[in-house]
Amino acid sequence: MTLDPTFLIVLTISVTILGLSKGGFAGIGMVSTPLVAAFSDPLTAVALMLPIMLVQDVVAVYLYRYDFDKALLAKMIPGGVIGVLAAYLLASSVPEWVIKAALGAVSLLFSVWQVILMSRGVPEIPARPRHDTALGVAAGAAGGFASAIAHAGSPPFQIYVMPKHLRKEIYVGTSVMFFASLNLMKLPSFAALGFYSRDILQLSLFYVPLAVASSWAGSRLVRTVDPRAFNFIITLILFFVSFVLLWQAYIDAVA
Repeated sequence: MTLDPTFLIVLTISVTILGLSKGGFAGIGMVSTPLVAAFSDPLTAVALMLPIMLVQDVVAVYLYRYDFDKALLAKMIPGGVIGVLAAYLLASSVPEWVIKAALGAVSLLFSVWQVILMSRGVPEIPARPRHDTALGVAAGAAGGFASAIAHAGSPPFQIYVMPKHLRKEIYVGTSVMFFASLNLMKLPSFAALGFYSRDILQLSLFYVPLAVASSWAGSRLVRTVDPRAFNFIITLILFFVSFVLLWQAYIDAVA
């Protein structure tokens, strides 16, 4: 892992964006991991962000400890285990350029999904479709895989949960509990892959105060800044970064 000034500036920007996302600019955190990955290897980028997210999860879980849908989590979390395990098996058995290509592809799909959300909203499906349990497990697996590769598991979660028209507090709380569970699942995987050296942990913990401060700033700025416009700008950045990652993967593959 290179700790040159450019990398540290990018990491600072990424952690700030992640904090703003937790503070109220929902969705913009999607760019944090791909942005760091463009200046390091992709798994190190995910590993660096994970301890920061776990600290933020503690606060979020406490705030929504009474507001979540247990039945939905009972379907999605087992799928999440499958997705995280699949990502671990992929990461442990393929070259780095494959992971970078997967990260670029997931980031590209995420940015396209955000554009669809902004223009059309979530595609409507029956609130209680046939084979709902299987759909919940599949959504959990897809969310777990995308989360483990790029911290970008929101689209499968949204596709499955939003059409159920939960109360806002229940929807947010269910999201908090699901992704907090995924983040805990990812920790042993990255430890097994050898990504939690002392240097990485120290660097992650160093940025925790910035993440907390930017979350607080986000909760204030969201009242004066149009989140939709801000989200659109971040989506454009992610769209560009995803192509950078795919190009880097191509160069590494043919080298």
